[in-house]
Amino acid sequence: MRALQYLSAQQVAVADVPEHPPGRGEVQISVAFAGLCGTDLHIYHGHMDARVAAPLTFGHEMSGVITAVGDGVENWTEGDRVTVMPLSWDGTCPACLAGNEHICQNLDFIGIDSPGALQERWNVPQETLVRLPTSLALDEAALVEPVAVAVHDVRRSELIPGDRVVVLGGGPIGVLIATVARHEGAEVVVVELDERRRAQIADLGIRTLDPAAQDLTQAVNEWTADAGADVVFEVSGAAAAVASATSLPKVRGTLVVVAIHPQPRAVDLQRVFWRELRILGARVYTRADFERAVELVAGGVIPTSALISRVVDLAQTGEAFAALESGEAMKVLVDVSGTGAVR
Repeated sequence: MRALQYLSAQQVAVADVPEHPPGRGEVQISVAFAGLCGTDLHIYHGHMDARVAAPLTFGHEMSGVITAVGDGVENWTEGDRVTVMPLSWDGTCPACLAGNEHICQNLDFIGIDSPGALQERWNVPQETLVRLPTSLALDEAALVEPVAVAVHDVRRSELIPGDRVVVLGGGPIGVLIATVARHEGAEVVVVELDERRRAQIADLGIRTLDPAAQDLTQAVNEWTADAGADVVFEVSGAAAAVASATSLPKVRGTLVVVAIHPQPRAVDLQRVFWRELRILGARVYTRADFERAVELVAGGVIPTSALISRVVDLAQTGEAFAALESGEAMKVLVDVSGTGAVR
């Protein structure tokens, strides 16, 4: 069967790999669509070579249909439509014992630490499966994983209806956070440098700011009558965004760090002290976040058609990375099984 493998920095190739039946407690999925994200870009550029074992079949945003079940599998049958919560934890570390399995200290993030979804048939443990409603199109369902990220980020922030929220970074996760926060009753503004992305976000009815054209702190103060934002999400991963992030929240406001920063960043701790700010990390998701994400996608809350910029064949994945990096595309899906939906 075909699989896309990461070989080395900026080198990926479609390979013919052996197919194995699912083992005990596993199911085999015919992968329909797999989404590409910022983490996949980090892998593609070799930034995670210390962690991944090449050749790696990567990818963790997906949808598909169960084609086989292994011994011991319960409540799942061939033909079930599913997505995968790609986390496997040990259940014994201090984080797991405290109820934080999703950030297990020995976490296997499937698709990074072990083989992922960019293969025609994928064997996964039954406990990672999340059921999809039959009414949900499989291309739209491939967005459930990044929506779960946004759901978790918003949940971590503890925002309430009426809060004023600033999202630093208008890529896919930033837009999803803005969408989920707005659905929860917040007023939202997204800060984004790229003009094309600002236009896309504005088309969704979300206010945008260009940090190159105006003083960001002044703009937020004008918007909030000099109080500052209730919640700020740092999603860009840029040093400049981190430098400005602590100037934006109100007294006792919240800064949620969502982006994966490749190196330590300077943070204005004097501002943190002066305003008694709260800084939170937000990583991956829980099963409750995933199930809520399915509800939001199936319920039409997430503007999937506006977010999916392109669908490509497995062999075109390298070109898709270039489109993502340039800002030309918001979200690219890979038609893994060749369903004929490429556009």
